[in-house]
Amino acid sequence: MKVLLLLGCIMMFLAVVLGAFGAHALKKRLSADMMSIFQTGIQYHIAHGLGLILLGVVAGNWVHSSLIVTAGWVMLAGILLFSGSLYALSLSGLKKLGAITPIGGVAFLTSWVLVIVAVIQD
Repeated sequence: MKVLLLLGCIMMFLAVVLGAFGAHALKKRLSADMMSIFQTGIQYHIAHGLGLILLGVVAGNWVHSSLIVTAGWVMLAGILLFSGSLYALSLSGLKKLGAITPIGGVAFLTSWVLVIVAVIQD
């Protein structure tokens, strides 16, 4: 599905921008712990941005594409919640934001379970 492919490309663009921002602008401003949290956000952002691209390509040719499309939307939510909360936590230092991160993690897991179900059903 074209929208998933487009969203995946946008997510990858943002991951590269944020990764460069972290490596250059934040390296001297954040503690080692906060920088590690930021980098974890980048890692999951990249992995699941690529996942969105993959799902966008697969959705056009998949028999059970509705599950694949749903997985893509859930994966996008995971990026926003998981990586977004880690970015916000590392930049603000507000530990309460860490409570959002597991919700994003569950969204990632859910998206991959949906992909597994789609593969099994095909």
